[in-house]
Amino acid sequence: MKFAYRFSNLLGAVYRQGNLNFSKDGNAVISPVGNRVSVFDLKNNTSETLPVSTTKNITCVGLSPDGNLAILVDEDGAALLVSLITRAILHHFHFHKPVSSIRFSPDGRKFVVTKENVALMYHAPGKQREFNAFVLDKSYYGPYDETTCIDWTDDSKCFVVGSKDMSTWVFGAERWANLIYYSLGGHKDLIVGCFFEKDSLDLYTVSQDGTLCVWESDTELDGLVLKKSRDKPKPPRQGEDEDEDEEERVEGEEGEVIRGKAEAPKEKEETKNVRYKQRSKHFFNKEGDFNNLTAAAYHKPTHILVTGFASGIFHLHELPEFNLIHSLSISDQRIASVAINSSGDWIGFGCSGMGQLLVWEWQSESYVFKQQGHFNNMASLAYSPDGQYIVTGGDDGKVKVWNTNSGLCFVTFTEHTSSVTNVTFTSSGFVIVSASLDGTVRAFDLHRYRNFRTFTSPRPAQFSSLAVDVSGELVSAGAQDSFEIFLWSMQTGRLLEVLGGHEGPVSCLCFSPVQSILASASWDRTIRLWDMMDSWQVKETLPLTSDGLSVTYRPDGQELAVATLNGEISFWNPHTATQSGSVAGRHDLQMGRKETDKITAKQSAKGKSFTSLCYSADGESILAGGQSKFVCIYNVKEQMLMKKFEISCNLSFDAMEEFLDRRKMTEFGSLALVDEGAGDGDSVNISLPGVRRGDMSSRHFKPDIRVSSLRFSPTGRSWAATTTEGLLVYSLDGSLVFDPYDLDLDVTPASIRKQLRLQDWASAIVLAFRLNEKALKQEVLETVPHDQIRVVCGSLPDIYVEKLLGFVAACLEKSGHLQFYMTWAQSLLMLHGQKLKNRCDFNMYNIRYAVALSKQRGMKRAAEEDEGVEEEDEEELSEEMSEASVEDAEMML
Repeated sequence: MKFAYRFSNLLGAVYRQGNLNFSKDGNAVISPVGNRVSVFDLKNNTSETLPVSTTKNITCVGLSPDGNLAILVDEDGAALLVSLITRAILHHFHFHKPVSSIRFSPDGRKFVVTKENVALMYHAPGKQREFNAFVLDKSYYGPYDETTCIDWTDDSKCFVVGSKDMSTWVFGAERWANLIYYSLGGHKDLIVGCFFEKDSLDLYTVSQDGTLCVWESDTELDGLVLKKSRDKPKPPRQGEDEDEDEEERVEGEEGEVIRGKAEAPKEKEETKNVRYKQRSKHFFNKEGDFNNLTAAAYHKPTHILVTGFASGIFHLHELPEFNLIHSLSISDQRIASVAINSSGDWIGFGCSGMGQLLVWEWQSESYVFKQQGHFNNMASLAYSPDGQYIVTGGDDGKVKVWNTNSGLCFVTFTEHTSSVTNVTFTSSGFVIVSASLDGTVRAFDLHRYRNFRTFTSPRPAQFSSLAVDVSGELVSAGAQDSFEIFLWSMQTGRLLEVLGGHEGPVSCLCFSPVQSILASASWDRTIRLWDMMDSWQVKETLPLTSDGLSVTYRPDGQELAVATLNGEISFWNPHTATQSGSVAGRHDLQMGRKETDKITAKQSAKGKSFTSLCYSADGESILAGGQSKFVCIYNVKEQMLMKKFEISCNLSFDAMEEFLDRRKMTEFGSLALVDEGAGDGDSVNISLPGVRRGDMSSRHFKPDIRVSSLRFSPTGRSWAATTTEGLLVYSLDGSLVFDPYDLDLDVTPASIRKQLRLQDWASAIVLAFRLNEKALKQEVLETVPHDQIRVVCGSLPDIYVEKLLGFVAACLEKSGHLQFYMTWAQSLLMLHGQKLKNRCDFNMYNIRYAVALSKQRGMKRAAEEDEGVEEEDEEELSEEMSEASVEDAEMML
């Protein structure tokens, strides 16, 4: 089996922090989620997470006017230049200090970055190859405190910067004779937003205390006069403005420095300087300090100002008259970011407290898009039997169902009043069962989206584990305080039996997929097999060397895997109750060292273990994860590690690095341990044992990286993990936009079309598949004449036959040229069918699965009495495979 799984999508989180952006056409929202970026297509109702990640959480995103490039900046100031076309990283850069905002000029030739009290203007990267994509043009000094926001004029001649010192500064992008800088006051709180009017130097400034100032300029944009070259200021003498010179050296680039002074510069020529006057001042209605203005956005063509507040209310005003269009409360949390699309119809809101992302159409007053992730950790997940849906349960008490194709949540159940510990699907795929610490197990119907069963115990108990049998009739849950297992009937909702015998909390339950046998793992170092057909008696007791944490059956029910507290995975034969092998996986976890740990990562790893196990669809490998950033895949037969997946490289999480940074070490220990006014007498703050998410009482805490649950898709094409970062999906079917094969400098769209003009069809197809762009491959295939298809298929190299056949199969589902693509498929199979048949190793697992499925359905058919059900099963079986193919598959095996 090839373990070529690659990151496919991030579910369970839609927004964390940072600024939202709309795409150029206004149909997609680009949202920062932790150290990744997700793109939500509002027209097609799909989501995609870019396969790029920063080293820490993203704080601001700058989008180029053509929508092709994005600059992602994290908390430390490290920046990535990303192509939104190829989904590839083009350039790395570091601003060395946290960046508050970034904005491209409307003509796309420059972009401005604000950090601390300086605004830096860079040349935007072009289409030519460049050694350094970020070239500093000018540095603008003026504000005395941190800068907060940026806006450009429509012709890219000037830009305005807002600051925390309650001032607003207008700077010229060029050396204008009548406008180099201009400082505006008038506010009593920090500036949240500053906006130019359309095709004008007139300004609107909005402050946090809910004040709007309207500034009118006495000069039009056409009235800006370019300063002559001889009037350029001389470079500063040595020893003058050492701080600014040092800043330039840090950037490592040369650029012009423009500093705002207390007095405006005097011009030798009689050029009238630009002057501003305050035209009007308006105040937003607010109640108390909690309702501070937190975000603002302005749409120039329609003159609409959108403001968001800390109470979750937003206002729409028409400027400059300040007419209120409407006001609405969309959340009970602070609105962190506001964005308006290009047409001005849709408004995007991001609420970081609850992880909400909303798109509101203000004219029809309706939601276009409304998504919210789990605002606490996700505890468990489960795939539906067809692999189309994923259900997750979180510490926030919510059960959410996600569509794996669109990546969006389509239903949320909120009936639980405490943390959800486990979720699962029944075999029908239309019922979800969840267990919670609130003492209930609930069943939800996906037809009517309702909670139709609630299972409770005679005495209140906190359920920590859950399992449903193959028929969907028996529901079992294990309690962590009474050490008992409860059994209910799905049909009646009645409690059938309470299974006692464990001497410790029940950590995991799992039903056999082929028999009515329930396996339970407990902290009492035993695995108990309960026979559901024989009065719920204990069939076998398997002794363990340490506390049992997780147990799972192989898909064929012939093997049992157990994860224990000592970091081992043991494999058992459930029929003979004998151990068939074990894997020592403690060293594979590679636990990192927390900032507050006083012992090394190597020592702390001795107490770590796997907490979640899952077999692959073919049963030949097992997936394991735990208190680490790594997920391991082991080969069961060889009992060896096959591959490790690093689920995150986000240093904003704790326990990510094996060794602490020496720069954070002092003679008193790590700086993270020192917290003034907290902790014991030595001012050292040590978190309590067993705390999962850091010390909540501290001012700042880092969540620990961990994997709480793992599941393989029933199709075997993907697997998912619930982690601190969210729900991560790894897939073999990752649809990359640009995935070239055997690429060379000569392989270009121009050279491919040249081969088409020369009617060298085979060469054109080979070059198109080497470049591997879908649109170009389709163009080449459909250019080939119908009577030349068989000749072209015969001259293709063997390595491209399989690629072409897969592409033809994909086109057959969507293209209208059915006969044309059928001819391609027939010619390829007739000429290369024998070679493809000989290379049937890749299909071995599908054959084994089909054989097991046929045997299982044969057993069911023998036990069923209803002839109608028997006929339906035969029809389904005949659609999947014929009887002859089953016999052939058994002979091959």
